[in-house]
Amino acid sequence: MLMDRDRAQLLLIDIQDRLAPHVAGGEVVTANCARLAQYARRLDVPVTLTEHYPKGLGPTAPPVLAALGNETAAFGKIAFSSWKDPAIRARIEALRDEGRTQVVVAGMESHVCVGQTSLDLIAAGLDLFLVADAVGSRSAEVRDLAVRRLERAGAHIVTHEMVAFEWLGRGDTKEFKDLIEVIK
Repeated sequence: MLMDRDRAQLLLIDIQDRLAPHVAGGEVVTANCARLAQYARRLDVPVTLTEHYPKGLGPTAPPVLAALGNETAAFGKIAFSSWKDPAIRARIEALRDEGRTQVVVAGMESHVCVGQTSLDLIAAGLDLFLVADAVGSRSAEVRDLAVRRLERAGAHIVTHEMVAFEWLGRGDTKEFKDLIEVIK
């Protein structure tokens, strides 16, 4: 199944400034999440941004916020699964009702908030695309185990470039020219 920007929504989970330094490859995960935010913004894919316990873990990392611009507000949460937060769930469901049944998921941590959210979204019947190079955990081993578990549960495992090129669909558009430097 190809990702379709007209059927997609992007869910960025807990890419927070105080958490990122403790995540293996946190800088790469943050950079790839910022890329996803830029793709979504340029291609009119709606974004839902979460922050787990922002009072303790701080706000979303500046590169991601800069990529999103001022249009995207973060949903604070305390439940590990974003699906368990009523406001976030309502947002995802409203987008699903508009035909956006593909949820592209990225963020931190793979085995906690990303993992539990993804399992709940799959159980809710949404098509889940986990961006493997834009998720992380404190150790690479735990991240890899979480990705394998989610794949077995029904997640489509993709990369940020796969998202970009499938959302773009062709290489002769203004959007492609606008995003090619971001993709690289």
